[in-house]
Amino acid sequence: GAAKQEAARRHMEKFVERFRAKASKATQAQSRIKMLERMKEIAIPVEERTQPFHFPDHKPPMAPPIVRLEQANLGYGDKIILRDLTLRIDQDDRIAILGANGQGKSTLVKAIAGRLSPLAGKIYKSKKLRIAYFAQHQLDELKPDKTILDHIRPLMPEGTEAEIRSRAAQMGFGPQKADIKIAKLSGGEKARALFGLISFDGPHLMILDEPTNHLDMDSREALTQALNDYQGAVMLITHDTWLASAVCDRLWLVDGGDVSPYQGSLEDYRKFILDAAKTQKRTGVAGNKKDHPQNRQALRKQKADARARLSPLRKKIATFEQEMQNLQQQIDRVDAALAEPGLFEQRLDEATKLSKQRAQLLADLATAEEQWLESSEAYETAKSQSAQNAPRT
Repeated sequence: GAAKQEAARRHMEKFVERFRAKASKATQAQSRIKMLERMKEIAIPVEERTQPFHFPDHKPPMAPPIVRLEQANLGYGDKIILRDLTLRIDQDDRIAILGANGQGKSTLVKAIAGRLSPLAGKIYKSKKLRIAYFAQHQLDELKPDKTILDHIRPLMPEGTEAEIRSRAAQMGFGPQKADIKIAKLSGGEKARALFGLISFDGPHLMILDEPTNHLDMDSREALTQALNDYQGAVMLITHDTWLASAVCDRLWLVDGGDVSPYQGSLEDYRKFILDAAKTQKRTGVAGNKKDHPQNRQALRKQKADARARLSPLRKKIATFEQEMQNLQQQIDRVDAALAEPGLFEQRLDEATKLSKQRAQLLADLATAEEQWLESSEAYETAKSQSAQNAPRT
């Protein structure tokens, strides 16, 4: 109804104010303000389509920084993955963590969450700091033969049955779902249960590693709203660029054993993926006048083989780039239609149809972006390996 529509607009205004207030921290924030302001005019309250998420705010606040890494080496056993990290996290930080697969993104957040001890250096945080950590493998930590009520009761030892059921309802599990065993819930419902349990006591910092893998489009929008309402710090690893863009205003890049602030936008990062191989330090550069003819012949063959391997990947990247461009153009056309004055009041059926179409287009765009990123990472890896395997002269 109109009241919910107005509530959604106020909600979007809160999004914009959060980004505008911190726009000096990253180019990323600037690029999202226009998008969020446009969303204010066309949003249908997600509450009308799906159960909202709710993350309790932390009490009391903590003095900054809430987490500090000093010359920390992170890894497993004798293997160092990230070296000499000096970083800080403040209470109002919203950080998206970027980097190719295998570079150490999950290693970083596990260490910050306390799931992994540093091999050297220090990680400082208050003993009172509460951290909520979400990762896909934690879905297995839910007890399949228990209900969500069974999971909540130990967290509310003094709570009445009515209070426990009320808390379950806040987490999205009403009377129809509260008594169902975890094993019978969908992947999205299990993820919702885990979100509610890890944030039960109002964390100061939420660390989410690929949180949308099991969520449908509406639930992803609901998660975005909840994270923007939440007053604590957020660290996010995700291939969902929509979520990262709407929630985060700082970017950290994990690459080459290091973690550093990334000053560009997510669009800039896409270009970085393609150019990263060119910036890596290489050995065995060709071009010595004393090269033996056989070495030059081997080098030519190596380059030809590399071109043959890289060509299909370049074509895939170009295909996905074109697909993303086409999808964005379709989204822009739908947005223009949704922004027509009086649409929701006078032609609600048409508005609902357009909104569903927009949700599907956003889902398709997210899929294309993920495929683009995977292809780009494969291209980068293949190109780097070709350089490393080049004949020495």
